[in-house]
Amino acid sequence: MAKEDKEEIVQDDPPVKKKPIIKIIVIALSVLVVLGAGTAGALYFYSRSGSAKKVETPAPRPIVGTLWSIEPFIVNLVDNQGERYLKLVMQMEVSDLTVSPQLDQLKPKLRDNILDLLTAKTYSELMDVGGKQRLRDEIVIRLNSFLTQGKIVRVYFTEFVIQ
Repeated sequence: MAKEDKEEIVQDDPPVKKKPIIKIIVIALSVLVVLGAGTAGALYFYSRSGSAKKVETPAPRPIVGTLWSIEPFIVNLVDNQGERYLKLVMQMEVSDLTVSPQLDQLKPKLRDNILDLLTAKTYSELMDVGGKQRLRDEIVIRLNSFLTQGKIVRVYFTEFVIQ
């Protein structure tokens, strides 16, 4: 009898088929909703960041502006022996094109002022990189004091020889 009960119990549980199609549809719909929301969020984020970047980026500036050159300088340096001299060739970057004619007109004054500055320098002041940068800054400050419009932005040494 015990064996018959077990057989009956086994036979009482017939396999019931649940509809897996409903589960598949629910899973597919939830995946589509998540992907759609992710895509919409990404498009919104990229459209916002792209428009902000376009507004913030100005037009590209040229690497070097208009250059104005001046004739070479050869001066004696202040030293105990007085045997050292400096040969200096430079070009100046100006803020706009209107400065160049003004610099041409003031050239004698500018050369005189630069000569006064260079002859007051010693060999030790000019040998390190910091000394050369200070000299550039001093030249820019002195020459800009003569200009009424525009300015000299930077000085470039194209030759710098001390003997």
